[in-house]
Amino acid sequence: MTLSSLSPSLRRRGRTLLPATLVLALAACASSGGLQPQGRLLDADSLHSERTLATSDLSVAGFPATDWWRAFGDPQLDALVAEGLAGHPSLDAADARLRQAQAQAGVARADRLPSLSVSGGYTGVRLPESMVGEELGGRYMGSGQVAFDFSYGFDLWGGKRASWEAAVDTVHAAAVDAQAARLKLASGIVQAYVELDRAWRAHDIAEQELERARKALQLVRQRRAAGIDSDLQVRQAEARIPAAQQQLQAAQQQIDAARTALAALLGQGPDRGLGIARPQALDVAALQLPGVLPSELLGRRPDIVAARWRVEAAGKQIKVAKARFYPSFNLTALAGVVAPNVGDLLRSGSTFAYLGPALSLPIFEGGRLRAGLSGADAQYDLAVAGYNQALVDALREVADQVNAVRSLEQQVQSQQQAVATAGSAFELAGQRYRAGIGNYLDVLSAQSQLLGAQQALATLHSQQLLAAARLAQALGGGYAPPADGVAAPASSSSSVSPHS
Repeated sequence: MTLSSLSPSLRRRGRTLLPATLVLALAACASSGGLQPQGRLLDADSLHSERTLATSDLSVAGFPATDWWRAFGDPQLDALVAEGLAGHPSLDAADARLRQAQAQAGVARADRLPSLSVSGGYTGVRLPESMVGEELGGRYMGSGQVAFDFSYGFDLWGGKRASWEAAVDTVHAAAVDAQAARLKLASGIVQAYVELDRAWRAHDIAEQELERARKALQLVRQRRAAGIDSDLQVRQAEARIPAAQQQLQAAQQQIDAARTALAALLGQGPDRGLGIARPQALDVAALQLPGVLPSELLGRRPDIVAARWRVEAAGKQIKVAKARFYPSFNLTALAGVVAPNVGDLLRSGSTFAYLGPALSLPIFEGGRLRAGLSGADAQYDLAVAGYNQALVDALREVADQVNAVRSLEQQVQSQQQAVATAGSAFELAGQRYRAGIGNYLDVLSAQSQLLGAQQALATLHSQQLLAAARLAQALGGGYAPPADGVAAPASSSSSVSPHS
């Protein structure tokens, strides 16, 4: 039954009820009212660090270079970092995640475009007369067809565009994550190399201690033969030999472990570590910080930049979720030719066409749409929380390493004086003992103090190198936007205004 077949009075009522029904349907649509994200981006300048960094050497060029590890002055270290960055499995994984994000962005872009497909086929059938009768049965019938299928979903509310933009933002985040993975690997190689340097220093100290123990034992035996010392002093001197040998063996174990760790960071087997020579004397660069912290740190730390792109992507996903609350309009068209014989497909009487515009209006979804929007809001809040936490952690890491560099520089100077003093005390105790005016306990005490002072100095020196490496990493490790110009989005507010 159609509206034209009704009586005039019923037609008038139908025309009156149709707009009212449409208004009621629109009013009955699922509502997004009352749902919005709660997260707020931190203002970097509100995180004050002026007093903490007040006594540091601030400069415009305070950010590290992209090859910051070259400041340590060891060509072997430079080669190891280059080797690691050339193809470590962790970098392969980061690159694969980037390609995956790019593919997803391609899918989102394709969803915005019309689709057109062509299909063709031939169908033949012969049915028995006993089934369909003489009129159709007993004869072979065939038909060929060629059809073009066109469809397009209009992006009335910008939901598809927002979905594509969110995917592009995710690509940006993945690209920055790949840079962050490279920074992490380079920093790991440098720190493992510093550990190898520390192990070699411990090896040197153990060799020096073993040499001192052997000389002391030789002297004690001479004095015992002269009747000056007793067997007690000989046994005490002999006990120093295996103790020093044990320290030497422990240092060699640390060297082997550091080499193995370096080999793994290079993506190689343990044998690769056997070819790593002893590090040269590593330089400690003077402390220098940029005078634009913390605001400039936003674009220099890859983890912060990536977190900011994820906030952007999450904000656009809110727009995608909101677009689902509104009507959607899709257009489908089908056209082609069909004929009993393939040769008749080009005849005008063989053509057919179908046009199917469709309007979809969500009215009752059982809370599905509101739940989806609420989830998008929560995802945005999580992204904002991740960004805020990354910013706070970045400033903490910079402050921690600045304080460490300052303190360790002073500690190294003090410990160098302690080593010099302990060395002089050991020489004096040895001279007094050889002259017969001192006892062997004084020698043992001075020797133990010298050993402890040397070990402490080696540890402090390694800590100083590690602090310098970690400070370079905390300052972004020389990260800069890629060549395509992709940088961190504006930090003041999300460009999609998720709170509106």
